Amino acid sequence: MVLHTYEEANILKVQEKEGKEPDTFILSFDEKSGIQVLDTKYPDLMPVPGQFPSIHRDYEYVRHGTVCLQAALDLVTGFVHYRITERNRSEEFIDFLKMLDAQYPDGVKLKIILDNLKVHSSVETIQYLKTVPNRFEFIFTPKHASWINIIEAFFSKTTRTVLRGIRAKSKEEITERISRYIDTLNQTPVVFKWSYTMDANPAGVEMV
Repeated sequence: MVLHTYEEANILKVQEKEGKEPDTFILSFDEKSGIQVLDTKYPDLMPVPGQFPSIHRDYEYVRHGTVCLQAALDLVTGFVHYRITERNRSEEFIDFLKMLDAQYPDGVKLKIILDNLKVHSSVETIQYLKTVPNRFEFIFTPKHASWINIIEAFFSKTTRTVLRGIRAKSKEEITERISRYIDTLNQTPVVFKWSYTMDANPAGVEMV
């Protein structure tokens, strides 16, 4: 089902280029929870020519808690919708859905590829979905196969580019830095494409 949805996204891309108004938007969603807010306990030591070729960072750090990055990648435009929260409950997920509902035209369906996390099918989430009938359709990835969700490629890139080794003095600071990174990407969106044939094993994700 997920792979067929990716094929549908490819068809929507063609229709968009032909100037046709879409009646469906397809998004790939996930949460990256537990992003640690770590600060250096002692100042970094700058390089010294002839003695220390690189920055030296002490192994001790100060921990300021964690944040969660919620993100939905529009598979047609490449735009990343996101929120950074302190918790990852049904309440935060519903708030994200409300944000998407406000940002897309009325009357179109939003198909969302996502994993089987409990908050995605909780009583609270189902109650909200009943208030917006026919607006959202969830396509769940198979259990133990969340890697098939394209948003994971975006999270991997974000980890390599921004989060690995990052130091921040507060949740507000790390939120601002992550937001600045994604806002910059959204200025020139990159379309992620699942490269596969329907009769063969998936070959992976490519950016076009």
